[in-house]
Formats: sequence, structure tokens, C-alpha cells
Amino acid sequence: MASVFVDTNVFLRYLTNDDTVRAARAGRLFHDAVNGRVSLRTSALVIAEIVWTLESFYGLPRSQIAEKVEKILNTPNLECDDSGRIFQALDTYVHENIDYIDAYHVFYMRDLGLARIATYDRKHFGRIPWIEIVDL
Repeated sequence: MASVFVDTNVFLRYLTNDDTVRAARAGRLFHDAVNGRVSLRTSALVIAEIVWTLESFYGLPRSQIAEKVEKILNTPNLECDDSGRIFQALDTYVHENIDYIDAYHVFYMRDLGLARIATYDRKHFGRIPWIEIVDL
């Protein structure tokens, strides 16, 4: 089975259908993955770009963004490193009103056994009870 890395813009064309020709092509690629004809890979950075673009450019609410990203991550024959961490970050992004990247870093820290962070962003990290913000 062929393996293909999928970039942010392919997901965005499919999710937004703002370019119908490219959205259809992306749809065929994902259909091929679902049917086992191709193996797809993407990265945590691609997911972060998707979240940022859907929020900042398309103005979608967090719950819709999380739903779309979860559909991506649940696509058969599509792999993304850190998918478990990404699911946790999405949940925190939606329910704790924390920027997605900050939510991702919370779980990255946890997985490394870290509970202290040097940051000036008390607004977001302060919402996580087990995170200690280091005073600078």
C-alpha cells in the first residue's frame, strides 16, 4: 500500500469546500484511505495549523473545529503521531477555553512528568489546576 503525507491545505480544502475541485480530489484521497488503497500520515503541526486556520480565518467555533479534527484523526489508515495527546488537547481547548497550542503543551508537559512552566500566559495555563506557573 502506498504511503502519503497529507499537508494542512489538503485537509482545509476538504473541510471547508472553498475550492470544490481540490475538495473533491482530497475527498477521493480520503476515500482511498478508508477503503485501504492508501496509507496516510500527518503531523501534530499540521493539526495545529488546521485548528489555527479554522479558528482565525474561517471563524469556526471551537466545538466545530474539534469535531472536524477528530474526524481527521479517526480516518481509517491515517496516522498521526501524538493523536492521543491531540484528542486531550482538543477537549481542553473546547471545555477550558484554552488556546489549542497551550492545551497541547499542557499534555506534552504531563507526558514528560513536568508540572511547572515558565510563561507569562497566566490566563490559559492558570486554568489547569496541576500546572504551577514559575514567577519570572
